Amino acid sequence: MSRRPAASSPQPQVKRIYDEPSPDDGTRVLVDRVWPRGLRKDEAHLDEWLKAVAPTTELRKWFGHVPERYDEFATRYAGELAEGEPADALQHLRELAADGPLTLLTATKQWQISQAAVLAGLLTGQAPSGKDGEGEPS
Repeated sequence: MSRRPAASSPQPQVKRIYDEPSPDDGTRVLVDRVWPRGLRKDEAHLDEWLKAVAPTTELRKWFGHVPERYDEFATRYAGELAEGEPADALQHLRELAADGPLTLLTATKQWQISQAAVLAGLLTGQAPSGKDGEGEPS
């Protein structure tokens, strides 16, 4: 028996990788390109590290988690996810979300304006921008 109807949109959570895991996290996927500082891999409590879905180093450095750049970052990042290996990785996240609860993990302190937030929006069918970069993804 399925937890949700096939027609419903996946509702991924976004959390910091440093936060304690929760039983309702489901599949936990790190979506950062760089391994989180100060965290040993055996302490990460994750199911996958999906580097291919992370923004390019150039885009990540340009963005620098400056809130005023978030909308442009989200648009550029969505463009990067449109083809090739990043598109395949995004499709993999869609499949994971369709199979059950999914938690996207990131090391950034401002997860509300991170690639994980953009991904959560894309997985729920929202436009790839966050008007003010605040609040939780739905």
